[in-house]
Amino acid sequence: MFTIEHEFDATIVTLIDDGAAPLREDVTIAAFEDCVTVEQYDPRIDEVQTITLSIAQLRDLQAALDLPEGSYQFAPAPGSKR
Repeated sequence: MFTIEHEFDATIVTLIDDGAAPLREDVTIAAFEDCVTVEQYDPRIDEVQTITLSIAQLRDLQAALDLPEGSYQFAPAPGSKR
């Protein structure tokens, strides 16, 4: 199960673990203009852990989900900064 909310500066997706036990804490993904954050509460240390991905890292992750094992690098588009 998941929810989607549109805030002023971000789109927030919350992934809710509603499968068989043991259940994991919800995962919140916030997509901003220049980055994406992934957050999950860690009950072992009683803190929310946050990972921040650049848009380029997110693009690489998306591509990696559909590729076989190996090492890859995108060729920069003509005129791009990367």
